[in-house]
Amino acid sequence: MRSKSFSIVGSNKARSITERTAGCIFMICGVFAILAVAVITLYMILKGAPALGKVGIAEILLGTVWAPTAAEPSFGILYIILTSIVGTMLAVLIGVPVGVLTAVFLAEAAPPRLAKAVRPAVELLAGIPSVVYGLVGILILNPLMYKLEMFVFKGSTTHQWTGGSNLLCAVLVLAVMILPTVINISESALRAVPKDYKMTSLALGATRIQTIFHVLLPSAKSGIATAVVLGVGRAIGEAMAICLVAGNSVNIPLPFNSVRFLTTAMVSEMSYSSGLHREVLFTIGLVLFVFIMIINLILSRVMKKGAEHGDK
Repeated sequence: MRSKSFSIVGSNKARSITERTAGCIFMICGVFAILAVAVITLYMILKGAPALGKVGIAEILLGTVWAPTAAEPSFGILYIILTSIVGTMLAVLIGVPVGVLTAVFLAEAAPPRLAKAVRPAVELLAGIPSVVYGLVGILILNPLMYKLEMFVFKGSTTHQWTGGSNLLCAVLVLAVMILPTVINISESALRAVPKDYKMTSLALGATRIQTIFHVLLPSAKSGIATAVVLGVGRAIGEAMAICLVAGNSVNIPLPFNSVRFLTTAMVSEMSYSSGLHREVLFTIGLVLFVFIMIINLILSRVMKKGAEHGDK
């Protein structure tokens, strides 16, 4: 009996040490994550804020002329900001409906064999490097956009020809790039809807399509909203692909204009910038960082509302 009690005490001590060790590891990981975010935030503020004081907030954020290497340099990034906003929103308007409907197809309509064939293709889209998307855009989309541009502006003497590298091409590339995120999260949200909802709707006489659009999709709206927000974050943070297909010129964000996004503005000029020019590029990074933080806050709010709705 005594040896048995000793073994029980020993096992309890070992379990207690294991629990404490695991708790310390979890605490260290959590503190590290918080410190990483805090350091990045502080670094972006310290690097990006000085240019706002030197050049002026209004001149940087509301200026429309970007000429950092001119004799009298100008650092207006309004068109760059608008391009990121317009390009991201258009990509979401194209990619989200396609992604959600594809998720509905995989979760509710596709035969099992076909679904097994489509899912690996979606996962393959998620694993393709962004530079490959850019190369595909150059080889396929740009020539098509150039032909469309020639058709639309045939005979025009005022249009600035882009050779197909324009906002519309960048939007299409971004729309394809956000598809895996939207499809995977939306499908997971649809599969998480209790089966009773579907069975009850069908039992009450609703058709399959009516059940999908009036029962399943509304029930999965919080997950789909999360997919949309993550898709926005994916699109607004992309650099390499759109750097190759957008033309990389600072212009009004019109479909057939060569444009520059916030991310590509930093990528294209950081290598040769110096002094105030480089500080303003960090300011662009700060603006992008603020946008992404806002998106994350929206995501947190959407998920919180979804959890509260689930509790009710």
